[in-house]
Amino acid sequence: MSVLTRDEAQTRAKLLDVHRYTIDLDLTTGDETFDSRTVIRFTAGTDADTFVELKPAELHSATLDGHPLDPGTLDGNRLPLKNLTAGEHELRVEASMRYSRTGEGMHRFTDPTDGETYVYTQLFMEDVQRVFAAFDQPDLKAVFELTVKAPEAWTVLANGITEQLGEGRWRAAPTPLISTYLVAVAAGPWHSVRTEHRGLPFGLHCRRSLAPYLDPDADELFEITKQCYDRYHEKFEEPYPFDSYDQAFVPEFNAGAMENPGLVTFRDEFVYRSAVTDAERQTRAMVVAHEMAHMWFGDLVTLRWWDDIWLNESFAEYMGYQTLTEATRFADTWTDFGVVRKGWGYDADQRPSTHPVAPENVDDTASALLNFDGISYAKGASALRQLVAWLGEKDFLAGINTHFARHRFGNATLADFIDSLASATDRDVHAWADAWLRTTGVDTLRPVVTPGEDGTCTLRVERDGSRPHRIAVGLYDQDVADEGRHLTLRARLDFDVPQSEPHPLGKRPTLLLLNDGDLTYAKVRFDDESFEALRAGLSGLPEPLTRAVVWNALRDAVRDGELPPTAYLDTARAHLPHETDLALVQGVLAFATAQIAGRYLTPDERPAALATLTSLCRDLIRRTEDGDNPGLRLIAVRHFIDVAAQPDTIAAWLADGTVPGGPELDPELRWRVLGRLAVLGATDETAIAAELDRDPSATGQEGAARCRAALPDADAKARAWEAMFATDDLSNYLFTATATGFWQPEQTELVRQYVPRYYEDAVAVAARRGPAIAEAAGRWAFPVYAVDTETLRLGETCLSQADPIPALRRKLVDQLDDLARALRVREG
Repeated sequence: MSVLTRDEAQTRAKLLDVHRYTIDLDLTTGDETFDSRTVIRFTAGTDADTFVELKPAELHSATLDGHPLDPGTLDGNRLPLKNLTAGEHELRVEASMRYSRTGEGMHRFTDPTDGETYVYTQLFMEDVQRVFAAFDQPDLKAVFELTVKAPEAWTVLANGITEQLGEGRWRAAPTPLISTYLVAVAAGPWHSVRTEHRGLPFGLHCRRSLAPYLDPDADELFEITKQCYDRYHEKFEEPYPFDSYDQAFVPEFNAGAMENPGLVTFRDEFVYRSAVTDAERQTRAMVVAHEMAHMWFGDLVTLRWWDDIWLNESFAEYMGYQTLTEATRFADTWTDFGVVRKGWGYDADQRPSTHPVAPENVDDTASALLNFDGISYAKGASALRQLVAWLGEKDFLAGINTHFARHRFGNATLADFIDSLASATDRDVHAWADAWLRTTGVDTLRPVVTPGEDGTCTLRVERDGSRPHRIAVGLYDQDVADEGRHLTLRARLDFDVPQSEPHPLGKRPTLLLLNDGDLTYAKVRFDDESFEALRAGLSGLPEPLTRAVVWNALRDAVRDGELPPTAYLDTARAHLPHETDLALVQGVLAFATAQIAGRYLTPDERPAALATLTSLCRDLIRRTEDGDNPGLRLIAVRHFIDVAAQPDTIAAWLADGTVPGGPELDPELRWRVLGRLAVLGATDETAIAAELDRDPSATGQEGAARCRAALPDADAKARAWEAMFATDDLSNYLFTATATGFWQPEQTELVRQYVPRYYEDAVAVAARRGPAIAEAAGRWAFPVYAVDTETLRLGETCLSQADPIPALRRKLVDQLDDLARALRVREG
């Protein structure tokens, strides 16, 4: 298959004006393929040759202006259109297309709970070609008219309001001008909950088997949706541009969600079958807010080419968090951003695969697909937060509204956006963009405190990097009444970095914290006195966002080899029992468990780390015995299970069906316990099969696959490896579940033989099954716990000799860099 290059896209955009797609899909032709008929009406500006893209199981016929084209000329995914003349044209294509099992194109899923089947599209980047013929690039927008034939018991959802025509046929209202990758269809016996807001139909949709779990949350989901909708209409002068707002929770979805106009698709793990924390509900709400922001950033105004992915994702990320904070009960979302998303951006930006937020070298679609990462999301959103701090929200929103007015239902570039912002301010936005959006890497800010007379001091901020920063510096004094366990904010000073001269602080504060409030994107360090104050008083800092900045700084220091991993664990042991913010507790425990105990400490050091984490989780469980904080208790119970070094306690929980004092073990906790027992060799296939009988759902199937792969048994490992790499039967979710069970730090000797096999087999499966499985193989199936130089050498050899497809190559580059970092941390 040929990837589309930027040069080809620019040439075709100059040639063609695409008016309308009329698409007819027949979903009743069997389990493997569906029929696709497409009529494209377009104008050619000059006489020329071009091509249309499709990836059919079989191309039945194609006609251009009534003249048949030879199906045999289809070359990979390109059907040539030769000798076009200037003027109006009509292209008709009829083909059979394959259903997907990997979340790409038209994904087909049969629910193991009740046997019902569902299909939905995910057409991002190049996957529209798996569903219908298209001039597949974002700047050839068109109107899409869609009809679908489906089994009579099904409902069909699409970008526009759908109507049932009879005999299983459905018609969707024509769309406004949208890009090909934003077309959406979801069909099946959906359970639907509907309402109306400001005259617009709103809908929530899920599999029938999830109806008992969606219904109790429908009011919350609608409330969040309406609150965000109203707030965006206060911010944006351009009204919501589509005729309805449906949110469909679909199975085996690769992303968190997709911003299809009028029909947002979400992974259906957001329909909670088991207990969740309020932090997890906040995450779901943020995804709702993020995707709705895309209706303007991405759908109304769309990037011209994929080098401006950030114009979609960074804006939706920033707007999602900010709008959730302003409009909903989730008023502390930037703490979650600091804990969860910033680390994702910092890590990505320090790897060899880093790229600017707005790169200039995205030459083709395969390269573009790699840039949906922590830089395009978290770093870009952080840059926008810094821009708002520097520019002011009033001018920022004025520039955005100018941008919408200039480019509505069209396409825009970074230059267009900067020009819109510049029209609203006297500041040099172009220089800001060059410094923030065209550069790579993370700046590091360090305080230099110089003592003066009479106990006073001055502050100079050293910057390792090149970007300008507007930050707040928090000055905290010790509360002598409780021996320094609490730190009181004396002042929060606004600083511009670089400084022209040192800033007087008055009396030396106990703690000096750079980037207090987390308004910029930079690593921060502490002077010696401040670090000592934090060792005693971190949990006593008054605001969770302040504590998030500190925990991120400690995390970065561990990764950079400046703080021993055991010091991070000791700090967590001392302060996490007193933490109140759920996102912070979850984030610190996750890093301590997966990275410190799992990778940064040696196998000989791991038992002590697990003992520390077990003790910490036990303290949190005891602290929550009164039932006042069920979310904190749930987090503690989950992590107690994950770090259990002995099976007795958690096996007793499973046998009793409850943790003493609660919670009862719901399906998620039961599979979590069984997975840990499998790692420890304290369960077997009989118990796994019995649990699957108890929970035969899709998530139960995944849980069983994970448990079976985790068993410390040579035959179990061989079967798991065969399933992942020797056959192509596993769906994307079952592949991931198997991969996450396979590698365990307790089983490094058992699976050592698979480390050299991984590279060859991953390259092969990625080539066969494509980018989604390649990403899963690189992310989840990589031998992360084989922290040794031989694993690194084998990987480097693979990159130099095996030529993995781009999606796998990027993952391997990142994994090997993380592996090298872990080796450096171990060496101290």
